[in-house]
Amino acid sequence: MDKIKMAVIGAGGVWGQTHISIYKEHPLAEVTAICDIDKNSAYDAAEKHCIPKEYVYTDYKEMLRSADIDAVAIVTPDFAHTDIAIACAEAKKHMIIEKPLATTEDDVYRMMDAIEKNNVRAMVDLHNRWSPPFNKAWQEIRSGKLGSPCTAYFRLNDVKWVATDMLKWAEKSSILWFLGSHSLDTLRWLIGSEPEEVYAVKHEGVLKKLGVNAVDSYMSTIRFKNGTIAQMENGWIDPNGNGCINDIKFNMVLERGKIDIDASSHNMIQISTDEKTIVPDVLVTNHIFEKCKGFAYESIRSFIDKLWTSEEFYVSMKDAANTSLIIIKLMESAEKGIPVKVDNLL
Repeated sequence: MDKIKMAVIGAGGVWGQTHISIYKEHPLAEVTAICDIDKNSAYDAAEKHCIPKEYVYTDYKEMLRSADIDAVAIVTPDFAHTDIAIACAEAKKHMIIEKPLATTEDDVYRMMDAIEKNNVRAMVDLHNRWSPPFNKAWQEIRSGKLGSPCTAYFRLNDVKWVATDMLKWAEKSSILWFLGSHSLDTLRWLIGSEPEEVYAVKHEGVLKKLGVNAVDSYMSTIRFKNGTIAQMENGWIDPNGNGCINDIKFNMVLERGKIDIDASSHNMIQISTDEKTIVPDVLVTNHIFEKCKGFAYESIRSFIDKLWTSEEFYVSMKDAANTSLIIIKLMESAEKGIPVKVDNLL
């Protein structure tokens, strides 16, 4: 094939349009179909990105039947991945799925079965592996110079605006799905082991007073099979006046060293006015000369690169599936108020 023909489902949203932009920029890809259940959003996205109107769909099943495509980006809300992914697999289309893979055990197993049975390639966009500081930490850990990990802590929080305004479907999701999937995948990747037991507690009330029926935050303790103990903090009740939408902090103590990361207050650039100081994002979703250059875009580019070369993706489907299955155990622990064994992994 001359180029990988990409379709984007959920094209009307901000991140769906990001996918469109990246595929249009990539020398090995082209956009030959976009789909969104909101007809106006779909046509607006098409016009903005110079996509022909005949490439626009509002029904993904019709798109899979009639569009000339090789692969699909599934950029729908997290609870709406399963049926679309199974339909894509049955249509023999490769796919990149926005995190998390799925939000129930049954959905995880159904998706994995459909992908394997139909022999299609799939990757979940757990993009923190492409973050420069975290990737550097991974390289240092893998070198063995610092010894084995002993303890780790990862905070990844959002301001209230994400739950109250940015995500219209926050009540149908969870901060553990929205940010915890990144945190947990990163911990598994850096520690190089799977959890064997988890204990999570939750705080509620702040968002409910703001009209959003969702858990405010989770604090999780995770014991890994290799002996490492990690704590993970995920919430979306940071004040809206925070300098960054995300609060990203990480540290790890190893046998012969320590790694510390502050990816939110990174001290590379600050912009101040009489009202406030902000720390612009130059890592995650940055743009340079109108091109997508942040690390959250590199994972999407990598999907195209690896699909083209037939090399393994940097995030395996087993990684994505186990991340979802562990989050389900964290939620179970928070509901029961007791530690829970992780006995459902692939």
